[in-house]
Amino acid sequence: MEDGEQLEELDDIEIAPLAAAQIEFEVGDSVVYPQHGAGKVLKKEMKDVLGERREYLTIKILHNDMTVMVPTENAALAGLRRVIDEETLGKVLAVLQDHCSEMPKNWNRRFKHNRDKIKTGDIYDLADVVRNLAVREHQKGLSTGEKQMYTRAKRILASEMMYALRMDEDQVEAHLSAVILEGAGNASAVAVAD
Repeated sequence: MEDGEQLEELDDIEIAPLAAAQIEFEVGDSVVYPQHGAGKVLKKEMKDVLGERREYLTIKILHNDMTVMVPTENAALAGLRRVIDEETLGKVLAVLQDHCSEMPKNWNRRFKHNRDKIKTGDIYDLADVVRNLAVREHQKGLSTGEKQMYTRAKRILASEMMYALRMDEDQVEAHLSAVILEGAGNASAVAVAD
């Protein structure tokens, strides 16, 4: 492997039931890898890794210059998907401006709840986490772990919005911050559950 590449082995990844659909990805496709954000498929090639010959997708992650290799046959199981379209983007922006959804009161449970939502790779779950953490930060403040999660989740969401909105990083950051600030300012209270 070249410097800067990471090999993603999928033995440890929890598989969401709906993620099993096989999607064909080609060189040049804009994709989202749930743990890292949006990127472009640079290569599709056969490689010998750990004694097995498999086809791999090499993906350049947009916001951090990371390169990730994912076995083609496991791409959907890893949550790899295409970047959202304009219609979906409108729905994501609506989620960001919606009322806060119910979250556990205990910060450990809340952290796990949000981490699990991010892991799904679902753009609406990601937007939900970003909105909820923004509201909580605005109203009560966040723990150090939640601040890091909020920053990471926002970065992942922004990386996908860069492709969807055809904006550069600074433009998307400003746009996303304005949407989040508007949503957090309009929120009346953080919903809590036991």
